[in-house]
Amino acid sequence: MNLGVDHPKAAVIAIDLHRGHLDMAVATMPMAAQDAGRVIAANARLFGWCRGAGIPVIHLVTGYRNAGEISSNPFWRTRAEDPAATRKNVMRHNLLGGPGCTTMPQLLDPSDAIVATKKRYDCFIGTDLEFLLRARGINTLLVTGVNTNSCVLATVTAANVRDYAVIVAEDCVATMDGPALHAAGLLCIRTAFGFVMSTDEIMALPALQAAARSAAA
Repeated sequence: MNLGVDHPKAAVIAIDLHRGHLDMAVATMPMAAQDAGRVIAANARLFGWCRGAGIPVIHLVTGYRNAGEISSNPFWRTRAEDPAATRKNVMRHNLLGGPGCTTMPQLLDPSDAIVATKKRYDCFIGTDLEFLLRARGINTLLVTGVNTNSCVLATVTAANVRDYAVIVAEDCVATMDGPALHAAGLLCIRTAFGFVMSTDEIMALPALQAAARSAAA
């Protein structure tokens, strides 16, 4: 498959795979429990393969010093005022020092990089993500995480306009907003911003298989 780059060099961008979404005991914006289990298992599988293939895994984790950093977004304030909104807990979501800011431990490896300064849906805004990618010569992003229709979609859009090749691992993303918005987010991505593939399809890509052979040599 032609990804649009002559010599793909990939990294995983793992978005908000933290306890604030995925640990039902502490989550302030929880996924459905069955979706959380599925997405954790799928990401663990992909990450294990990528590490073995020499593809770095970069975790993006949301964290706020205080609620003021959240409430400066006008739309987010309206979510906190709506008791029916899936994001009604936005003003107490992932405040630094709380358990939600911790990446799920089963998805971490000492070789992974962590960018823990994410404050908006777009993972490039206010973080050193692009510096990290450019320093490693990365031109292809394997995007996973939460939520499909907000942080994943915004980050894929931002990556596209920065001229990265983008692949979203379909089984490794999910949303707390329900299946219709998960599907809508993926439709937007595959129409205009990047590829959407299963983990099996990603692992079968010749360019990434070549990286795996090189890492094993």
